Amino acid sequence: MAYVFLLLAIAAEVVATSLLKSSEGFTRLWPTLGVLLGYGVAFVLLSQAVKSVPIGVAYAMWSGIGTAAIVAIAALFLGEPLSVSKVAGIALVIAGVVVLNLGGAH
Repeated sequence: MAYVFLLLAIAAEVVATSLLKSSEGFTRLWPTLGVLLGYGVAFVLLSQAVKSVPIGVAYAMWSGIGTAAIVAIAALFLGEPLSVSKVAGIALVIAGVVVLNLGGAH
């Protein structure tokens, strides 16, 4: 169940981050509320996940999956270009998350 909390936390964080641009520096009410609610939900769920998942593994997954998702969303929906270096960087982040998870809870 902890990994479900973690995945939901990542999803909430990705939604919140995706809304940052449309909040226009927190000057637009609804996107701003979406950002604040998304981050609030994300941290509550993350706090539940780390009761069972080692914090290093949880944070690595949070940041790795979240970063990869945001890069994909930015490229697909926000018109940001993808470059070979961006793709290589994301691949390295994902590889790092995998290595941390293979290390177990030691």
